[in-house]
Amino acid sequence: MKIAVIGAGIVGVTTAFELAQKGHSVSVYEEHSFCAEGASFANAGVLAPGYVTPWAAPGMPAKVLRYLFSKHAPVRVKGLGSAELKWIWHWLRACRKETYLGQKHHLHRLAFYSRKILHDITIRHRLDYEKTQGYMVLLRGDQEVNLMAPTLEMLKETGNSAKQLSAQEAYAIEPALNTDTKLKAAIYLPDDEVANCRQFAILLKDFCEQRLGVEFKFGQKIAPLQSTHPLEIRTSSGQVSYESVVICTGISSAQLLAPLGIKIPMLPVYGYSISAAIKEPMDAPHSGLMDERYKVSISRLGQRVRIAGGAQIGGDPKGQDQKAISTLYKVLNDWFPSAARHNDNLQVWKGARPMFANRPPMIGETHIPGLWLNTGHGSSGWALSNGSARIIADLMSGLTTEINTQGFTFKKP
Repeated sequence: MKIAVIGAGIVGVTTAFELAQKGHSVSVYEEHSFCAEGASFANAGVLAPGYVTPWAAPGMPAKVLRYLFSKHAPVRVKGLGSAELKWIWHWLRACRKETYLGQKHHLHRLAFYSRKILHDITIRHRLDYEKTQGYMVLLRGDQEVNLMAPTLEMLKETGNSAKQLSAQEAYAIEPALNTDTKLKAAIYLPDDEVANCRQFAILLKDFCEQRLGVEFKFGQKIAPLQSTHPLEIRTSSGQVSYESVVICTGISSAQLLAPLGIKIPMLPVYGYSISAAIKEPMDAPHSGLMDERYKVSISRLGQRVRIAGGAQIGGDPKGQDQKAISTLYKVLNDWFPSAARHNDNLQVWKGARPMFANRPPMIGETHIPGLWLNTGHGSSGWALSNGSARIIADLMSGLTTEINTQGFTFKKP
């Protein structure tokens, strides 16, 4: 088929790759000047399938309320409008145990499948990008240890080789950890990893262009879709008809689909990251870590260290929350005070994660003939992208998917 993929973030690029691999003629439209310049640009890079869980979870509303009065809150709420209040209402209703367990099961199934595909692609096509093995969750005190106990059991039940470490065992794996910061214990996931999402996306984009004939059209502002058959992509430079269109635009999906009567209850949940050159390798982390109290990750990406975290609901899309950024600095200085060059090509980034309040991402066909969705991956786009791309390509090619797609399909409004 002649297919248009709208969006060239990690989800759009992997979708184009999988479709082209199956022989389709693929064109990718992107409003930015290059690929992976939105939510895929400077994310944490964490690939920990067992740690991919729904944001709506039992006990989360109480945690968020406590965070509101904390200086270094991992979740911040500001400038709420009607859309944010409606999203929060749906989120609160989804924070039930049965809903959480069902969604967690769906996400784990997709995340482990996605990691397998990523590894297969990397090996088969010899893609060389920044990645390091191992992921550690740092538990500062007894409260974090107790809260993580059910998660550790769940990880073991899913076949993950996670294990709890003492502080001394954690220091042996990550010797640069600052011993002046209190560490009660840690959870170590040796099979998990951190990797450069944007670098992988660029390599895969080049492979798609050079080997598979995919056409990338950058700097293209797409007009909201109209219910025509065949479907038309309309930009300032004209319009082109396609047999099928796949929406991979993350937070922009709702605006594109609104004229078709398709409501996407998605909200941007903003996150931040700081990327800095490593000052002294011996003082930097070997791989990836997560500070469980502040929900901030620290990742080793080549010769840089990246600190990422924060979840901001509402507020100015373009402005930066200096309190959220100060939390990133605090966590880095707590654990690796001598790791980064703070005044040498420092990059501070804010990204909009496309988050559903009460469901996993939408992956599948809509009630509009030829219109497909692969969107709403939230903060786990990198961890879920390859799996969701394979699913959508199989479905569009009339093939049986390798995993159950329950929980991801589009529901007609």
